[in-house]
Amino acid sequence: MNLDLKKLKGAKMKNPNIIFILSDQQRFDSLGCYGQNLNISPNIDKMAAEGVQFEYCFSNQPVCGPARSILQTGKYASETGCYRNGIALPIDEQTLAKSFSQGGYEVGYLGKWHLASTIGRCKDIKLERVKNMITPISEQYRGGYKDYWLASDLLEFTSNAYEGHLFDKNNNKIDFNDYRVDCLTDFALEYLTMRDSSKPLFFFISFLEPHQQNDQNAIIGPKGSKTKFKNYEVPGDLHGLEGDWKEFYPDYLGCCNSIDYNVGRIINKIKELNKEESTIIVFTSDHGCHFRTRNWEYKRSCHDASIRIPLIIIGDEFKGGKRISELVSLINLPPTLLECAGIPIPKYMKAKPLQQLLYDNSQNWSNDVFIQISETQVGRAIRTHKWKYSVEAPDKDGILYSRSRIYKETFLYDLENDPYEKQNLIAELEFINVRKELASLLKQRMIEAGELAPIIIPQDSSDIYGD
Repeated sequence: MNLDLKKLKGAKMKNPNIIFILSDQQRFDSLGCYGQNLNISPNIDKMAAEGVQFEYCFSNQPVCGPARSILQTGKYASETGCYRNGIALPIDEQTLAKSFSQGGYEVGYLGKWHLASTIGRCKDIKLERVKNMITPISEQYRGGYKDYWLASDLLEFTSNAYEGHLFDKNNNKIDFNDYRVDCLTDFALEYLTMRDSSKPLFFFISFLEPHQQNDQNAIIGPKGSKTKFKNYEVPGDLHGLEGDWKEFYPDYLGCCNSIDYNVGRIINKIKELNKEESTIIVFTSDHGCHFRTRNWEYKRSCHDASIRIPLIIIGDEFKGGKRISELVSLINLPPTLLECAGIPIPKYMKAKPLQQLLYDNSQNWSNDVFIQISETQVGRAIRTHKWKYSVEAPDKDGILYSRSRIYKETFLYDLENDPYEKQNLIAELEFINVRKELASLLKQRMIEAGELAPIIIPQDSSDIYGD
């Protein structure tokens, strides 16, 4: 799947350092470059102004573990079996870290992992029970990150916003006692400064914020966030709906502001080390946050509040302040990163690298994104520029399954006329042809992802769309 580099405009960097920064549960519109009108993100906005901003990026699975499995493997969560939280990444997967190591890179990981524990049960996948939620993670469950490791499987269980611990590669407990994002960045800067290697670096930094602190059932920003960010503009998808956004949105913005500050610290350290010209930085999130407006928790739904995320890349070919409006998703990132490093992209990675959009624009690029949803439902969805179409398995007990053969239509949104998804059109007869087309497309995407051809039951008929 490698691009023909001879056709690319300009020289391509050889063996660049790559720093991947992942936030947790961060909405796309929490950044100034995506429309936030408060001064939340000057450093990331500068990245967007000088690099490449992807205006429509989506999570293919809006929950922590499954989204992270996609990033580490380039496979859909149903393909690895990591279809919900609490399922460890299979140790035989060819991960990014393994590919980068084989390509001569030093590989490092810092922060929340969420891919080392298998708890609960699944009715259609045989799972071996592994419990690493709050204990050191054995090397075989680290996804190949063998050179630097400072992580916790569930960081929200081994820390709170102002204190906690992680485990290093030798399973030593490493404490911290200040705001979590600041402390993790301190560790990152120490590693970048002290590493003594001639190898290029692939470094994955995984922050927890702005995810809620589970044991307190609260989103906790830096001290003063409630006052500093109290005069926010209510996002259109939250306006008029219940949920807990009124209580937590200022702190949520405070978390995002803290992430931005620390992204700035990382960029400054790279400059200080004279690595700016040989480094690519990627910033994104695993999924969004709807503040309990769509269901009982914060994500796990088809709505853009759950699935739409920021994506900004700077360095090498990703330059010039470009804004790309084609639809992209997390599954595009693994092949993109390997392409950056000149490492062969495994044939099993079905998604195209984002470099294609830098030079070929939208030619041969998909006009839709495929989404899988778990835990609240066994759900599947398609997102185009115009439409959002979602189905779910009618058996509510089926959440213990990774997939279903039978689905029922649940949501249809006209995103051009209803961008905040307030009017569900799924039962409107005038859109039956639209639904049929989208059902056919969804069926195709499911088959491409290795799923069975589904039976989709329309809202208004006993007929079906497929067999």
